[in-house]
Amino acid sequence: MLDAKVKEKLDGRLDRFRELDRLLADPAVGSDPRIGDYMRERGTLATAMDLYQSYLAADKELRDSLEIAGDASQDKELRELAATEIPGLEEKLGLRERELVDMLLGRNADSGRNAILEIRAGTGGEEAALFAGDLFRMYRNFADGRGWKYDAMAVSGSERGGFKEVIVSVEGENAYRDLRMEGGGHRVQRVPETEAQGRVHTSAATVAVMPEAEEYEVEIRPEELEISIQCSGGPGGQSVNTTQSSVRIIHVPTGITVFMQEEKSQHKNKAKAMRVLRSRLYEMKKAEEDAKRAAERRGQTGSGDRSERVRTYNFPQDRCTDHRLGKNFPLADIMEGKLDKLVAELVEYGKQLDLRE
Repeated sequence: MLDAKVKEKLDGRLDRFRELDRLLADPAVGSDPRIGDYMRERGTLATAMDLYQSYLAADKELRDSLEIAGDASQDKELRELAATEIPGLEEKLGLRERELVDMLLGRNADSGRNAILEIRAGTGGEEAALFAGDLFRMYRNFADGRGWKYDAMAVSGSERGGFKEVIVSVEGENAYRDLRMEGGGHRVQRVPETEAQGRVHTSAATVAVMPEAEEYEVEIRPEELEISIQCSGGPGGQSVNTTQSSVRIIHVPTGITVFMQEEKSQHKNKAKAMRVLRSRLYEMKKAEEDAKRAAERRGQTGSGDRSERVRTYNFPQDRCTDHRLGKNFPLADIMEGKLDKLVAELVEYGKQLDLRE
């Protein structure tokens, strides 16, 4: 069933659609200078409202059958007939709802894009960095299961093998659509390996997810960039230290800074840095067009504080809680990257949020 607020919004559009039909059918409106505006407005609403009226008809048909099937005063054969029709009507209503949602969200061209995933350790020191590493591997396993390409573009490691920060590109069908709702604060509750007293600690990491932008979608002028080249910092003695290959790019108008050193090739590092910069600028551009998207981006990056969370990974209780869905999932499965059920529910949740805009 459609979310109540979404349905209220659609009901308002349907009222306006019907009002426009009445106006355009009125001969007196023929001389109204606004008639062109009325026709254009009706044309904009027409397809979606036709589908919504079909949804409402299917909804009424299902409700009528449920009422008859549950009414003991009705003829037995009639009740049995109504009961046999219910599964098919439920399927029909679900199909109409999906068609309506897909149409209303058809403007969202980002769904099929590749994604740029940024994971950063937050509150909790080394334990937060280890947790960021766990999230990195969780998403990698999920990507592998989907047949996506998962590439660490920039990595800032910690002393015990975790990540202070890691930027990943995820390439594959609907990668951004399926990962978009992962953005936000992720909190872990567990006993760290370094905890001698066996006490449970709470740490945090933040995840930001951006659609990867194409070159033609974001204009970046050379004079807007400050590019510096330096020796890459890697393990001592390795050749990475002997070549000037790391690249730092600052986009002067916005102050956005991207640093890449994973590749030995300066050109490859620059190309990766430009991909990340382009995606951040694209996200900023979209944020300016959509106030909700701006709020979403701020919520994703956050401060890494324990209180800013979309999900909690509780090891002592063996559960993973997604706070937006208000549901628990098996922790072991989630940490292994078995996110399909969780992601599917979040995709639908995200659609409902988009429909409320």
